[in-house]
Formats: sequence, structure tokens, C-alpha cells
Amino acid sequence: MSTTALTPALSDAAATDTVVRDEAPEQHPRTYMVRTLGCQMNVHDSEHMAGMLEEAGYTRASSEDEAASSADVVVINTCAVRENAANKLYGNLGQLAGIKAARPGMQIAVGGCLAQKDRGDIVAKAPWVDVVFGTHNLDALPVLLERARHNEAAQVEIAESLQVFPSTLPTKRESVYAGWVSISVGCNNTCTFCIVPHLRGKERDRRPGEILAEVEALVAAGAIEVTLLGQNVNSYGVEFGDRGAFAKLLRACGRIEGLERVRFTSPHPAAFTDDVIAAMAETPNVMPQLHMPLQSGSDRILRAMRRSYRSEKFLGILERVRAAMPDAAITTDIIVGFPGETEEDFLETMRVVEASRFSSAFSFQYSPRPGTPAATMDDQLPKEVVQERFERLLALQERIGAEEADKQVGRTLEVLVAEGSGRKDGAMHRLSGRAADNRLVHFALSDDAVVAPGAPLSDVDLTQAPLGLDDPRLSDEVPAGLPRPGDMVTVTVTHAAPHHLIADRVTSGPLAVRRTRSGDAWAAREKARLGGGGDEHSHGTAAPSGPVSLGLPTLRAR
Repeated sequence: MSTTALTPALSDAAATDTVVRDEAPEQHPRTYMVRTLGCQMNVHDSEHMAGMLEEAGYTRASSEDEAASSADVVVINTCAVRENAANKLYGNLGQLAGIKAARPGMQIAVGGCLAQKDRGDIVAKAPWVDVVFGTHNLDALPVLLERARHNEAAQVEIAESLQVFPSTLPTKRESVYAGWVSISVGCNNTCTFCIVPHLRGKERDRRPGEILAEVEALVAAGAIEVTLLGQNVNSYGVEFGDRGAFAKLLRACGRIEGLERVRFTSPHPAAFTDDVIAAMAETPNVMPQLHMPLQSGSDRILRAMRRSYRSEKFLGILERVRAAMPDAAITTDIIVGFPGETEEDFLETMRVVEASRFSSAFSFQYSPRPGTPAATMDDQLPKEVVQERFERLLALQERIGAEEADKQVGRTLEVLVAEGSGRKDGAMHRLSGRAADNRLVHFALSDDAVVAPGAPLSDVDLTQAPLGLDDPRLSDEVPAGLPRPGDMVTVTVTHAAPHHLIADRVTSGPLAVRRTRSGDAWAAREKARLGGGGDEHSHGTAAPSGPVSLGLPTLRAR
């Protein structure tokens, strides 16, 4: 089905919604919330879902209503990678059943990978669900909601192949200072433990010009950080015959004025090439950070997983990355307890982890996924064996993570201030952000900092969104040393832990803050939210019309 073929249905849904509001203008627009389970790709898909709902006339529920799951439409975007995915979904649906019973007109929609996999089984198990849609037809969500309301019956629509490239859809981005940009969808690998290729389909690559146009539009709207997304980013370009396309794309991002940080996830060791390492090292705004999935250190298990690399090749990649970028932080994914894994195989994983010196690792106990070859393999390991090995691996990585973090103590870092996060430790007020290598940094303001004349720091909770237009972060003259989300701060690391760094103040005077366009964009958005003027930095407008739709925010006069 083409994008054009869906347009009349979308128009009909929008028209129906408009008639309802015209006949009953006193009614408020229906509210929505999107709950995301899963990976970064799911997070970005949720931004598309939010963008489509807003274009159809819905408004996002308040933070209080979101916390209480009290919205007219609740969308759950599911993951299917691990065994507990279904438990998470049905746990969420069980909670929502009682809320829906007490809220006439509420609708529940389930999308994403588990919806693609389980299809009509979801409605059979949870008959209070109104809509089920898959990974290939995100664009159908508003139409299906309207159809379910009109027909008073559940609507299940699962497409077998991609209908519309997600990046052509309207997008309501969560952040004004950082954004996800998909460069491809789907995967051509055949890992025996992974169900993603079955649910997401074969790899489809966007043209470089479309990607760069979206990045440029994000930067024009205030973003200074972009993360390029794909199931296997370094195979990007194979579809249109350019195996060097990903390295070229990184270098092209380096030429975008105003873009300060470029990240990407995830590569595959089998396809990772030296031209990408060179592009990372030679492009100043590509960050010294790499997520490189190991999965296992045993060559025998890697072969059984159909991972087309071996441990020595993996370690060789890390060696070359660190030779080009000595300060690079490298993270990984590891599966413990794959079918047939022996103690010797596991010790090989421990050896490679020790040699790799990961800054952090996402470790998982193997869980069989129906429909994957590994699920039917002999020698499925007992739970207690997998658990014991998992705990040994965690202990090893905790030690390594702590040792690697300790090396950061005394370093001066520039940190991009994050929104809605921070830690308070007694009288020490801390905010949080990410260093260039993506390490989490909790940093302190000075003990005697003031947010306005006569107003001490303790008068404002800087970890929360502004409550009013008098918040000092929204002032035309922001007090010295007071950072806003999206601003940069320069700090010195004083303490370290396996999963974060701490930068407490060691000198008097205000914190060193570099104001950014992203900080300005955040302030403009918050002022608009509080009724103080138009938001000229929205990332949530619809895709432009025309023969080629890139899903770009509409640029407004600045």
C-alpha cells in the first residue's frame, strides 16, 4: 500500500474529528499518552505516534494524568525482544482495565513489535483493547482509533511489509535539544536469538539527502545533538549500492553548522569498517562513544548465534577505535546462557569482557523467543545455571566499570544539561547531563548560588519543569551560573561510580555555563506551555506536502 492510498482515510478521520468538535465546541480535545516499552527505535516510533495523534486533533495528557494513566487514548508501544515483554504488556493492560471501566469513552491501543507478533491474540486475552497495529503501519493509528469508536468494536490491522517510511510521518519530539533520526529500518542479519528481522522486515535505507535535510531541520529548530538510528547502522547504503555510505554520512553531519554532537546506534561488528573509525576520529562533532554489541565471547557460541565475527575480530575493532580515539567510551550488549553454552564458553565471554574494558554493558539472560531458531535448539540451560553466570558477569563488569570511571576523576568535561533529571544530596544541589562520551554526570551548583536577587537556590526545584513564567530559567537575563536544559556546563569530575560521575564544586563562584540555542529553544517551549508566547522551536509539526515527504518540522521565521 502506498502513502497516497492512505491519504483519503486519514482525511476522512480528520474530517470526522472536526465535525464532532464543531457540533460540540464546548468539549475539550481528546487527550492521549504513549507508553514506550523497548529500545531507542521504539522511543522514536512513539514520537511519530504522538505526532500523528496531535495532527489528528488530540492533545497530550498532563503529567499528572499520564502518571495516573488517565487519558482518553492510551497507546502502548511494545517490545518483543525478551521473554518478559509479554508480561510487561499484559501487566500494563491489566492495570488499564479498571481505569477504562471507570472512564467512558477511553480507548487503549497496542502497537510495536509484540503487536506485530501476537496480532489478534492481544484482543483475545485483553478484550478491552480497542486497537492493535504493527511496526509496518504506524500511520494507521488515528484512522483505527476513529474506526473503533465508530464501529464500537476492536480494530486489528497488521501489515506484512512497510507501508510508509516512519520518518515521513509527523513527529512530536520529546526533547528540543536532542533528537533521533532514523537512517534505516529493518535488518538483513539472521541472528538465531533475534526476532527483530521477522517483526521489522528487511533493511530499508533512506537516501542521504533526506536524512541530512531532517538533521538540518532539527538543528534549525534548536537541537544541538542528533542520534542516527538503525538496527545495523554500518550496513547503511547496501540497498542503494554504496558500502561506504555510513562513513560519508557521518562526515556530512560534521558539515552541518550548529550541530555540536552526533551519535549513532547500533553497529554490528561484522560490518564495522575502518572508514567509519576514521570518520569518527576526523569529524569533530561525532562523539567519542561507541555501542558495539558483543553478545558472546565464545567463538563456538557466536557461530551458533550466526554472528559472523569472532572474538579476536571484535577485540581488534576496539583496539583500532581506541588507537584513533583514546578517550572513547565503549558499551556493549551480552547474552548469558545461550543454548548449549558451557562453562568454558562462558569463561571466554568473561575473558573478552575483561580485555574490552567496557564503560558499561547491557547484560541479559537468554530467553527463547518463539519463531527464532534458538528457541528450538537442544541444550536449553537451567535457570539456576544462567542466573549464577549472569551474577558473575555483572560483578566483573561492575568492577571494570568502576575502574574505568575512576580514570575520569580530575578530568574537565563539557556536559549537555538534561531535562527533568538531577540528584539532591543533603545541601548539595545537583543537576544531570551527558558528557561527550555519553557518560552520565551529576554536577553541583555552588552552595551560595542564587536564582534571583534575594532568592536562594533552594527556592526553585531545578529538576522539574517551570511552574510559572517567573521561573528564573525563563528570564531574558538568566542568572549567572544557572543552567537550563540544553545549555552546556564545564565541570571537573570529583567522584566516580560504575554508572555515573559526580562533579561537586571545588571552587567558589558561579558554575561555568555556555548558553546555547538549545537552551533558548527549551525556554521558548516552556514559555509557550505556560501561556507566555508562541513556541518557535516546535519539533512536532506535520510532514510537508509534496511528491517527496521527509517528515520534517516546518521551519518558521526566527
